[in-house]
Amino acid sequence: MTERAHAEGHAEEGAGAWSGSWVAERLGVELTGDEALTGLLGLALRRNPKRAHLLVSNVLGKHVPQSPSVVHGHGVALGRRVRDLLGAEAAQRAVVLGYAETATGLGHCVADGLGSAPYLHSTRRPVATVARAGGFEESHSHATSHLLLPEDPALLAGDGPLVLVDDEFSTGNTVLNTVRALHERYPRKRYVVVALVDMRSPADAGRLDDFAREIGACVDLVTTASGTVRLPPGVLEKGQELVARHETAATEPPAAPTTGPTGRVPAAAPSGTVRRVELHWPHDVPDGGRHGFTPAHRARLEAALPAMAARIAEALPAGARRVLVLGFEELMYAPLRLAHALEQTVGGDIAVRYSTTTRSPVLAVDDPGYAIRSRLVFPAHDDPADGHGERYAYNVAGAGFDAVVAVVDSVADTPALHAPDGLPARLAAHVPHVLLAVVPSYVPRSPHPPERPSMLPEPLRGPDFSSYAPDEVGWLLQDLSDVTLEAPTEEREEAIQSGGAHYAESLPVEYQPSEQYQQLFHAALETSAARLARAVGAVTEIVLAERSPRPVLVSLARAGTPVGVLMRRWAQFRHGLDLPHYAVSIVRGRGIDANALRWLADQHDPADVVFVDGWTGKGAITRELAAALRAFEDSDGITGFDPEIAVLADPGSCVRTYGTRDDFLIPSACLNSTVSGLISRTVLRADLVGPHDFHGAKFYRELAGADLSPVFLDAVSARFPEVTEAVDTQAKDLLSADRAPTWEGWAAVERISEEYGIHDVNLVKPGVGETTRVMLRRVPWKVLARAGAGADLDHVRLLAEQRGVPVEEVADLPYTCVGLIHPRYTRGATGADGKAVTL
Repeated sequence: MTERAHAEGHAEEGAGAWSGSWVAERLGVELTGDEALTGLLGLALRRNPKRAHLLVSNVLGKHVPQSPSVVHGHGVALGRRVRDLLGAEAAQRAVVLGYAETATGLGHCVADGLGSAPYLHSTRRPVATVARAGGFEESHSHATSHLLLPEDPALLAGDGPLVLVDDEFSTGNTVLNTVRALHERYPRKRYVVVALVDMRSPADAGRLDDFAREIGACVDLVTTASGTVRLPPGVLEKGQELVARHETAATEPPAAPTTGPTGRVPAAAPSGTVRRVELHWPHDVPDGGRHGFTPAHRARLEAALPAMAARIAEALPAGARRVLVLGFEELMYAPLRLAHALEQTVGGDIAVRYSTTTRSPVLAVDDPGYAIRSRLVFPAHDDPADGHGERYAYNVAGAGFDAVVAVVDSVADTPALHAPDGLPARLAAHVPHVLLAVVPSYVPRSPHPPERPSMLPEPLRGPDFSSYAPDEVGWLLQDLSDVTLEAPTEEREEAIQSGGAHYAESLPVEYQPSEQYQQLFHAALETSAARLARAVGAVTEIVLAERSPRPVLVSLARAGTPVGVLMRRWAQFRHGLDLPHYAVSIVRGRGIDANALRWLADQHDPADVVFVDGWTGKGAITRELAAALRAFEDSDGITGFDPEIAVLADPGSCVRTYGTRDDFLIPSACLNSTVSGLISRTVLRADLVGPHDFHGAKFYRELAGADLSPVFLDAVSARFPEVTEAVDTQAKDLLSADRAPTWEGWAAVERISEEYGIHDVNLVKPGVGETTRVMLRRVPWKVLARAGAGADLDHVRLLAEQRGVPVEEVADLPYTCVGLIHPRYTRGATGADGKAVTL
């Protein structure tokens, strides 16, 4: 039986069945009240020492997939009722507060119904840069602490009505705790409590009125339906025993046809596809109400929704009939609105449903009289402050969905998300197509922009930014992971060569190596690890001997970063030194990041700073750094930075601090981010990087499964003990040698540029490392290889074969190879001889 057939079977057997009957029959629980109540609610059991049963809403969009228009409509209808209750003038001054995690979306929809009300929801995710405006406890919940973190501290300070929104009003304790905490700090005259259902017992019903009299305020209640849950004696113990019995009996059946008698879904291998869909979420719209959401934000989101929905619709598989948009814990409103817009875009051709993942552990039972039919379990993936644990997606497996659009915020787009047991993989075991959409997490900016170096942010560190350990390197960069910067290689090349764009204003699409290419990388690493270890040791010893006994290593991101990490490891291994290490951005034609220099000068003696790079080609970056430091001295009056770069290999003879001048394969040049801590090349674009910002870069968390950064570092540093004697000899020889730069590389590049009719030294990339970059990031024209060059060029030859680039052997080439970028490139133009391309 297919998942679709299984789902249709569910629908047939469940027709007319109340999704609370299973619990009611076994525990003697009674749900009484309005006629609409059983249509709004089902029942389930959960592992919770405080309350065994769970009221499962059919219209909230949390545990039960529902039409997004139904979910949004219920919240908006409640908001309109609140507006009518308050009157136009008071409604204009109202603020809406929703509860995490279950009611964050509902509260937002109530604010939509009110029309002009700003919205804030509580959160269980601390944000270090935002001060708390309050907090409270939720007594019956499995996770109790709620934080209030408005970007604007005045949001809660007004005297207008405060509208508090939760999915259910059961005892009143949560609301009382909230109002008590807020009223002490921000007293006001009126509160409105909003819930889908009022399920208070007769004993609890009068508490709200008593509390209102106590604080001297008016407290109103607006709900869709009301009733009570009657619990027989001993129901908690009975429910816990029932949960334990069914979880112990849980089986792990095959993934697709059925979820089995208990509804537990096995951890099967993925069979569906997982791919990312870019939303182009508007940069000035928060992802939700964690820090506040204003009517202006709402208007900008409304304007952007049709285009985002169209992108999702375009990415859906052909023939899809049932699609689920799956939100993520507190991130409910953004995926709901995307689902609603998608529903409107596809019309009646596709049935769109909406639900979200949750922290709440609920027993799943595959029975039409039970609200939670199936359960997917996966690990937390947003580095929660209260510790890692299981997370859940209910009623997804076995529901016959052709595709699931999983929507997470960027804070949750981590290696754990993309792990073999992460959410996308678990979904792909049960759904043919999984699309991942990432909404940028909104982090409020400081109200006082930094003006001097002391106000600059602290370095970014792994695992939040990069896959390196936090002590290995601090990145003096800003995180642009949420910005779409990648462009096709041919499009970038045309823009760069035509002068329409600088190469640092966009990023190439990350090269995904074939299995054959990866094998070449591993073979090259095995062959060259000892040679690399000797060069690392030699250049570090020269730095310690000539530059500073305790240098501050500053790598030029990103090629210099692995080398800086290895130099730091050598200093630790050989001398017991714990050297500071940072990575900064330098851009050809634009200079080094001046704000990074200011930060370094504020924290360290500039004379101790040693700039580190992987290798030299023709020496362009060497010259760029020297010119930038001269300009920095003139602009800031800060002196002491030495422009001399320390490199692993100096085939261009451009520096005097190096480990070797041989042009050999450094395996870290073979790949892009997956050997550089999953960090992109740096970005400098005026609309993203302001005058007081660090340059930017992206952290490709989604490539965690292909990350070889630690493999590269560990393979080289593992050879340190065996090369110690050789390093001592090599360093001694270098320290006594004439290492003055001859700039032979630059002269060779100028000669090649003219001989091949290119007439632009920037399109000639000498050396193994630079040639590899041409093959991975630019539009290559041809590769010149030194006659007789061996295994150092195996990966270049493979890339050339894959891209249809000729490799010419050249006698007396001063480098092992040289990569030539296609001169005067335009898409579709070739030119008879490749030298002159007609524009």
